[in-house]
Amino acid sequence: MNIEIKISKKPIEYSKAIKYLEARLEKIKEKKAKEIIWLLEHTEVYTGGSSFKDEEIIDKNIELIKTNRGGKITWHGPGQIVCYFVLDLHKREKDIRKFLTLIENSIISTLNEYKIKSFSDKKNIGIWIKNKKETKKVAAIGIRVKSWIAYHGFSLNVNNDLKKYNKIIPCGIKLKKVTNLKKIKNISYRDLKKKLVRNLINNL
Repeated sequence: MNIEIKISKKPIEYSKAIKYLEARLEKIKEKKAKEIIWLLEHTEVYTGGSSFKDEEIIDKNIELIKTNRGGKITWHGPGQIVCYFVLDLHKREKDIRKFLTLIENSIISTLNEYKIKSFSDKKNIGIWIKNKKETKKVAAIGIRVKSWIAYHGFSLNVNNDLKKYNKIIPCGIKLKKVTNLKKIKNISYRDLKKKLVRNLINNL
């Protein structure tokens, strides 16, 4: 499969990453560039997707970037893996729900490799973990499709500061909390990015 894989070591500013994705989308549309899967961490930022509402901000002093991905409000920053992609659905089935399921299954199968059981939820998009009878979110998904090219992606909490979520209602869901992999299982996740890429490509 002719997809460029990009893994950034230094944190990337959110707006720069989105400009890069949008430029790549236009090139793919013109058949002048390869599809891409890009893994990175962001410098700290709160972002609001297309269905975000102002009342989801608890701390009104936070800086928020409004973005054109699907979904609501979330946080990105150190300790969280973000997987972006620009993928042409003309090469696959033109079925957005099926494409979302493919992403969900890629995350679930990656966590299975660490013997962490996780699941998706049709009502609340993302990946969830049941821990001590409490259901918590470990990965958020927000995509946009333009001219049948899917871009943006998902974020997976590894060892990030969970207090950052106290300033917002993450993904607009009041009654469920957010967690990270280190809280669930305190092991090394050094190869996590490689495993995510492998599972995503296997499912595409």
